[in-house]
Amino acid sequence: MIGIAVVGYGYWGPNLVRNISEAAGAQLLSVCDLNVERLAAVKSRYPAVTITDNFEEVLRDPRVDAIAIATPVSTHFKLAMQAMMAGKHVFVEKPMASTTEEAARMVEEAARRRLVLAVDHTFVHTGAVRKMRELVESGLGDMYYYDSVRVNLGLFQHDVSVIWDLAVHDLSILDHVVQERPVAVSATGMSHVLGEPENIAYLTLFFESKLIAHIHVNWLAPVKVRRTLIGGSNKMVVYDDLEPSEKIKVYDKGITLNPNSQAYGEKVHQMMVGYRSGDMWAPKLDMTEALKRELDQFVDCIEQNSRPITDGQAGLRVVRILESASRSLAQRGRIIELEEARRIA
Repeated sequence: MIGIAVVGYGYWGPNLVRNISEAAGAQLLSVCDLNVERLAAVKSRYPAVTITDNFEEVLRDPRVDAIAIATPVSTHFKLAMQAMMAGKHVFVEKPMASTTEEAARMVEEAARRRLVLAVDHTFVHTGAVRKMRELVESGLGDMYYYDSVRVNLGLFQHDVSVIWDLAVHDLSILDHVVQERPVAVSATGMSHVLGEPENIAYLTLFFESKLIAHIHVNWLAPVKVRRTLIGGSNKMVVYDDLEPSEKIKVYDKGITLNPNSQAYGEKVHQMMVGYRSGDMWAPKLDMTEALKRELDQFVDCIEQNSRPITDGQAGLRVVRILESASRSLAQRGRIIELEEARRIA
């Protein structure tokens, strides 16, 4: 049994605790939080679990093989590094760190100590996103665009912008579904609350190929929208996370090109571009809870000394884009080359 401790019992911590307590091959040993009332809630629901407000106690506990970190982003680096230096495997909330440099050091430390470092990019483990990856690999053809909207009213964060809070989800999905890596990013946005970070933003990611990705995130929308469109040369996909059943819809629609057309004058364009409109179908999806699948994989990776899908490298790639997007945001949309960001880091 892999002994696991959870650090942080705020918004996401209870979900981690519940899934770890139910995971095969794992044992929830302790929960650490600075809030006494939260710890009391843990004890009432999980009486066998040790509670503490002292992180050092968790590090010293020889029964603890791994630590799941669900604390504010600014604390991830320090807590994760302390955990790995104590020989503990780490499962850390997204984004994995506040800077690219911190994320890179975490990856290096895990590799040096041969520890598993997993980043909680939960959406990657959903049946819908896994199906999207299958479709991209097998039936969509050449990728044209990736367009996502993630908006709602609130919850305002005081320590990070809407990019670091919401766009991180879409960037992790993009990183998993599309195998090609972006080479540059541009971001624009605005803060409508004095002294607070940006609450609305638009990110554009550029690739070596003709693929372009656009992400819209917003804390000031009157409705909640979680929708992604992927366009390929053969088929197109709509992913609506708020749909109760048919979250993925595949459309056999697109354009056909006839570069050998013999038409002249105004008819050239009409003859070169045609439109294809076929069937729509909704594939059956695995409805297993994403966090359960993710934590089960984390435990398996510790036992088998293997790498999780959303490992430290995946987390680092996302943080690099987030940091570069923040630089672009501060410069009103200047395109930031990601290779340049690697050199700076």
